[in-house]
Amino acid sequence: MKVLKLFGIIFFCGLLSPSQEVLSGLSCAVSPRAMQNVLSDAIIHSGLIHQHLQGLVVPNIMGEGSQLSSPTSITDLHLIKVRVPRLSVVLLPGIGVQLTIGAKLQLRGNCLVGLLSELIDILVEVNITANIKCTNFESGTFQVVTEDCLCILGAIKIKVLSGLLTLSVNELVLRQLTATLPALLCPVVDIVMNLVNIHLLSTLNAVIPVGTAGTIHYQLASIPYTSGKFLGLDLDGVVKQVGGSTIPHDSSPSALPPLMDRLLLLVMRQSFLNAVLSLLLQLPPQTFPCTPDVFSGAGRLREAVWTIAPAGCSACSGTSPLSIKLVLRGNPLILLEENKASVKLSVLIQLFGNHLDGSILNFLLLKADLALNVRVSIVGGRLMLQLALGSTSLSLESSDVGISNISTLKPHCSNLLVETFMPAINGALSMGIPLPKVLRIPLVNVDFQIKAGLIVFLV
Repeated sequence: MKVLKLFGIIFFCGLLSPSQEVLSGLSCAVSPRAMQNVLSDAIIHSGLIHQHLQGLVVPNIMGEGSQLSSPTSITDLHLIKVRVPRLSVVLLPGIGVQLTIGAKLQLRGNCLVGLLSELIDILVEVNITANIKCTNFESGTFQVVTEDCLCILGAIKIKVLSGLLTLSVNELVLRQLTATLPALLCPVVDIVMNLVNIHLLSTLNAVIPVGTAGTIHYQLASIPYTSGKFLGLDLDGVVKQVGGSTIPHDSSPSALPPLMDRLLLLVMRQSFLNAVLSLLLQLPPQTFPCTPDVFSGAGRLREAVWTIAPAGCSACSGTSPLSIKLVLRGNPLILLEENKASVKLSVLIQLFGNHLDGSILNFLLLKADLALNVRVSIVGGRLMLQLALGSTSLSLESSDVGISNISTLKPHCSNLLVETFMPAINGALSMGIPLPKVLRIPLVNVDFQIKAGLIVFLV
């Protein structure tokens, strides 16, 4: 027997297009296939629709009878089983999501025809359509309103123990169920869709800790929009330090790349990544002795410094062995280009000693401008960035002993940074950047593309 369609539900969700002025840190495109999986899990596999249909009680069905038929009454008619064999999704451009579920309802009650009383089972196929509109968008949330709910009954099978059933009883049941089921099922649809809305919004609006540095507050930036190929979502990512101060980032609207045949496309913008990097890379200064147990090239660095020190440097005598202090200067800046990601940051390198009275002698204060290569991956729902030193530009900030030519120090300082500073940087990044669990679509088998100003993740 052909199973009719149940619950053709349309979400009217805002109708924004990707080109409109929505400023956000992240954007998503969700395919119809992914939406079908999401809604199947939320409505069917979770048992939500079954839970709210259980306990459904249908009003008594009464027939007065005639000269050719006995009076009929069907009482205590209740749902004992709901069969929901399939769910499908169609995206309607400029309108929303059309959801279709095929199902059968099995009802049971007591049937009295004349003086004969027995159990009656009714298997009815139903087709419900309803328009679910998204309204009242505010602070990352919106409400759903059910409108124009229509319930149409399909084939009905009726069984009684005796097997004796007149045509008039079939007609009576069809007529009465057609009149009563819409008023029973449409409110269930409304309840279920509001619960699904709350459930799915919780995946878009979430505060996620980033180690002990702070949090990222992902929040829906605007009401969803639809095309014929995807459901579009714009998310804002508010990056906060411990204590509550927000690290600002600017974003420009951009069209989403093609979704192709993937379930989910997630776009992360460069400005948002810069804010998160500023949160993660709040490194305390590193101070350590210039000795081989800390830095393998310590001896060569000391020798290079003494070589360029002015002859007869009186201040150089009477000081403790050379020490090194590394300080991150300013905020890191990530640059996303076609098929390439790099990070630019500056480090102050201080080479100093201590006089016998405890005062500091600054042999050299150098600024190293670093260009770092970035390797991108996804591990456990987090964006992982691993940095490697690409190039170093060295400049002199100051010297208490009159050193002016530092050209010979570049290779030694580069080795110093590779052995001491880069492990600290990658250690701070090792916790990764938590990604939003958009509609709980698993981030597995993720491919990524690096484009100008964007990282694009494809699931």
